Amino acid sequence: MTQDYDYIVAGAGMVGSAIAMGLAGRGRRVLMLDGADTDFRAAKANFGLVWVQGKGYGNVHYQRLSHEAATLWPAFAAELQRESGIDLQYESRGGLHFCLGEAEWEDRARRMRAWEGNTPERPSCVEMLDRGALLRRFPGLRLGDDVSGGSFGATDGHVNPLRLLAALQSAYQGRGGRLVSQHRVDAIAPAPGGGFTVSAGKDRYRAGRVIVTAGLGSNDLNPMVGLDIRLRPQRGQVLVTERLAPMLPVPASGVRQTGDGTVLVGLTQEEVGYDITTTAVAATRMARKALCVLPDLAGARLVRQWSCLRVMTQDGCPVYAESATQPGAWTALCHSGVTLASFHAGPLAQAIDGGGLPLSFSDRLPRRRAGAAIAAAAGAQHPSSTATADLAAWSSFLDAFNHERFDVSQAA
Repeated sequence: MTQDYDYIVAGAGMVGSAIAMGLAGRGRRVLMLDGADTDFRAAKANFGLVWVQGKGYGNVHYQRLSHEAATLWPAFAAELQRESGIDLQYESRGGLHFCLGEAEWEDRARRMRAWEGNTPERPSCVEMLDRGALLRRFPGLRLGDDVSGGSFGATDGHVNPLRLLAALQSAYQGRGGRLVSQHRVDAIAPAPGGGFTVSAGKDRYRAGRVIVTAGLGSNDLNPMVGLDIRLRPQRGQVLVTERLAPMLPVPASGVRQTGDGTVLVGLTQEEVGYDITTTAVAATRMARKALCVLPDLAGARLVRQWSCLRVMTQDGCPVYAESATQPGAWTALCHSGVTLASFHAGPLAQAIDGGGLPLSFSDRLPRRRAGAAIAAAAGAQHPSSTATADLAAWSSFLDAFNHERFDVSQAA
């Protein structure tokens, strides 16, 4: 059976659901196909941070994109909650990176100076706080003796990632989009007369355009449309405590208290292939560091430990690519699906639907071997903080992207 759509989105995780929601909001006929619940899913152990400080260290384009996405988040969250009826538990009151010892504090200060120095056109959004300043800023915070201070990012925040994913899919369907679960995409091929035929088991669907957002499964699907963008898995483990009285007023890298009162402790960054085993070694290391920061956790009962696989490009930065050999076939790949959700649902969906990212990009981004058009944000001022700004209003922002075509045979 063949059914016609404007877009088929292969993969209903955080990235695919956000893009699909944006396209459906533009009145497009969108089908989103998803695999089994047992598939590798980064959203299962997502820490839920909407994070800017330090993001894109070494890549100013990714840094600027993260800032733009965070700026969009308040209006995006309000819109998403209104349409879905789901409380995202979104807060944007800043975030902390704790430092243990003076040497770590000095190193963090040096890195943040270098990071902010990459975007001199922007006002500072990170403040280094020594221990005394940190306690004055958050007078009820009880810190371990080894905490020397930390960096405070004014634009950082957090959200419940499971509620976010549910809200994206609910809003998408409320806008007329169709979601079919347990339908892992097996094949994508050019269709006679244009567009693409997508096969999922015994079912076949047809669309004018296709967007691959299948996380690590994109390694299998992207070559079918002439895209050779290598991804690798990176394991992250997380601990979660019982519900506790409020002890951490803002999220921090490595520890955050959720809206339900539980405390998440993490995260590891392990290059172990597709192994999602949880380990006692990692749990011990994470718990020990968390206790150094928040000694009140000593009496907390751990209720769960789990792991997931992050979707990592070769350089760790997002890739948004249209096939050079099969125009209309796109892929969107990143490991910052929460922070970038506002961008994916807004400007990116608008740009794809507008016929592709603009071709008048300046050559600001070093060439990345990716086998297709690579786009990364390059820092124009956003026109507004609404996630539904029209494409024309975003022209200056999108014009800051770099759109290049590369020889697929040279892809790494």
